[in-house]
Amino acid sequence: MKHRVVVVGAGFAGLQLVQDLRGSDCQITLVDQRNHHLFQPLLYQVATTLLATSEIAWPIRRVLRDRKEVTTLLGTVDAVDRARREVLLRTGQRLPFDTLVVATGARHAYFGKDEWEADAPGLKTLEDATTIRRRLLLAFERAELAQTEAERQAELTFAVIGAGPTGVELVGIIAELAHRILPPEFRHIDTRKARVMLIEAGPRILPAFGERLSDYARKALEGRGVEVLTGTPVTDVSPAGIVLGDRPIAARTVIWAAGVQASRAQGWLEAPADRAGRVMVTPMLALPDDPNIFVLGDTAHVESDGKPVPGVAPAAKQQGRHAARIIRARLRGAPEPGPFRYRHMGNLATIGRNAAVIEYGRFQLTGWLAWWVWGIAHIYFLIGARSRLMVALSWLWIFLSGQNSARLITQREAVKDP
Repeated sequence: MKHRVVVVGAGFAGLQLVQDLRGSDCQITLVDQRNHHLFQPLLYQVATTLLATSEIAWPIRRVLRDRKEVTTLLGTVDAVDRARREVLLRTGQRLPFDTLVVATGARHAYFGKDEWEADAPGLKTLEDATTIRRRLLLAFERAELAQTEAERQAELTFAVIGAGPTGVELVGIIAELAHRILPPEFRHIDTRKARVMLIEAGPRILPAFGERLSDYARKALEGRGVEVLTGTPVTDVSPAGIVLGDRPIAARTVIWAAGVQASRAQGWLEAPADRAGRVMVTPMLALPDDPNIFVLGDTAHVESDGKPVPGVAPAAKQQGRHAARIIRARLRGAPEPGPFRYRHMGNLATIGRNAAVIEYGRFQLTGWLAWWVWGIAHIYFLIGARSRLMVALSWLWIFLSGQNSARLITQREAVKDP
């Protein structure tokens, strides 16, 4: 009987591992709650009307259609029976494994205030993105219908909580939408009067970047009309808006970009985890007491050269490749590769049209050239020629016409209709 590999999660780490096991003597079962692989770095562009959902997501079955040794299942994992070497699905089905790979990603972390999610959705799935897009567009529509100035201003106030790359990228496009794209289309409101806020409890935005790039990003956002508020945490979120410190702010559209927490895999595996719920693994990316159970990507606490590996797409893909090399070596009876070492690919963030920041070691780049480099890098990592072409054409159209291409309100939102 062939070696049985069960992979839970078709994100960057899980899909990379499956692709790198091509030609190996094993039978692979890939399980995911959704039928698509998502390119998360561009998810905010779906939320802010730049791209359509189909341009950054691909059906898993289509991606793996030529892999006869791979079985794809749409399902939710409820437990892992480590003693019997089985993965238990919610349907009651049991999947036997010789090697298990868990790469189920991360979810939003509200720091003990989970009730905030209904009024401040995060951005991790396509459903999240379409929910946020719907709220953004409806805010302008409701402002057009508002009967009082206070109601109108509340609808035109947008608050993004958390100033990492996602938060910075979100407010940059929201500001462009309000100040440059929408003004000619409304008759009763001036969308340029929209208040776009980026809120960070820490002392500066983009804390993972150097201070010079952080300062550049702040000035670039402020030049686009974004109000950057640092040093004060949000203490409450409600349908009426937010409370910043002890100051209430009426805001009908609030987006959460402040923190993430690992999936519930730690509970299935009954394994030690860090404060964010990430499973503690060895330098070989496996559980300390079970070398045949790998945990990858945002689900795992991995250290390389004494430092935690960041929860970014390149790191997840590298972990998927490394785990695949270990499995292939074991199947051949060959020596296993050494401990995982993360190769940093640099930090990138776009601020808006013709503005981005890039940091790679001591090398730093800002402005329009960084914006083009950022775009080329993201197109390169998309799956398939069609997706690369479609995204490139969408961006070219937006650049030349000044109009975002995905401004349709088409469905009910995933969290709550305010």
